[in-house]
Amino acid sequence: MSLYKDETLKEAVLNLSQKEKDKLLLRLINKDKMLLKQLHYELLEDESDLEDRISDLKAKLDALFEEAADHIKNIPQYSNYKQLQAAMRHASGLINEHEKVTKDKFSVAECRLIVLEEAFSRFPKLFEPAAISTAWKLHKYVQGRIKNANTAYSKLHEDLQFDLQAQMDEVLHFVAEKPVLLV
Repeated sequence: MSLYKDETLKEAVLNLSQKEKDKLLLRLINKDKMLLKQLHYELLEDESDLEDRISDLKAKLDALFEEAADHIKNIPQYSNYKQLQAAMRHASGLINEHEKVTKDKFSVAECRLIVLEEAFSRFPKLFEPAAISTAWKLHKYVQGRIKNANTAYSKLHEDLQFDLQAQMDEVLHFVAEKPVLLV
């Protein structure tokens, strides 16, 4: 049920006393972890905290791919495709959460490019044509991540795009060499 569809409920909530509204708001915030993180960021953090969040996210991504490099081999096998896709999905989830909390477009675009660069540089053989269904799924997933990174990059101001140009060129150069990644 939506509050916007039920006008009588909406009106009743608006007519509650401030104390009751505060109590309900706190209960709602407690139930939604993402809302709690967003409010914490917006109300209690400043620019230096954003820099800390960005460096923490980059450290998590780096650790994720370091661990992936220990477990995933650069050999076109079923398990390697599956594990790389899982690692990339996990990285994407971390970036999505960062985006929802901070709404910082530059760091999101930068981190999306970092994920692609890490995957391409560490596991280039997994992006060659293969007749395994998990390879196709990984390639399809990465096509979506490339499109997503390109969209995030293109939404940035041209000065910010300039800062990420080298990373974007590296990703696009790799994609141009791998026909399975062309959208």
